[in-house]
Amino acid sequence: MARYKGIRYGFRPNSYWVDLNVRQSILRNVTGTERRRIIDQALASGQFDQIPEALTGVEVSSTLKRHLGRIHPCLMGGEYLPGYLPGETEIGRIDLASTTSDVISIRARFDSGRIYYRIVDEYNGEFALGRESSKAPFSLEEFIDFIEGSELAGLGGPLSLCYNEYNLEYHDSASELRHFTAISSDIYRQLHTHYENVYDDWVAERDEEFQTEEEDEDEDEFEVD
Repeated sequence: MARYKGIRYGFRPNSYWVDLNVRQSILRNVTGTERRRIIDQALASGQFDQIPEALTGVEVSSTLKRHLGRIHPCLMGGEYLPGYLPGETEIGRIDLASTTSDVISIRARFDSGRIYYRIVDEYNGEFALGRESSKAPFSLEEFIDFIEGSELAGLGGPLSLCYNEYNLEYHDSASELRHFTAISSDIYRQLHTHYENVYDDWVAERDEEFQTEEEDEDEDEFEVD
């Protein structure tokens, strides 16, 4: 695992179920990406009371989902995630810059003295987990290892890069996919920073490979027997 300066990889939350501030309490388990953004901005500007109550719940009604989809497909992002199991909470999420702003939700629930993990998306994808359970919440480093060790059936891992890698064959450079995947967490606040560095490194590595391949092709084209 690559490590970057300024990131506390040893950070470990005391619990996944204790809200440390009002923002975390209100945003906890809200599925929709766009609704999360609206709520977050409203909280920051002191205008949360102006948001319609129908938009602030964990999930929205089927009617509202269809209405949001008719406005723009990206407004559906996260709204079709599976419901939460009893006592389950989201500890991280992967947002994709796809047409419908697809979301992958990483969740945890406590049962019989252990924490059990689950990854879900909006398409009933089958995920192989890097780890099924733990006695205590992950440290940031352990959570990153969990993400890197998890895979989506049909794409292969690591989960952090599989969506970029899958789409790479349809693009001329990795730079075009630099912001396709974003990983964040309201609990592990530096998770996003870590993965922003990961994606910068991925772009640099893949684009260097593209350039090398093009140079090799040019040499073959002008090679004289």
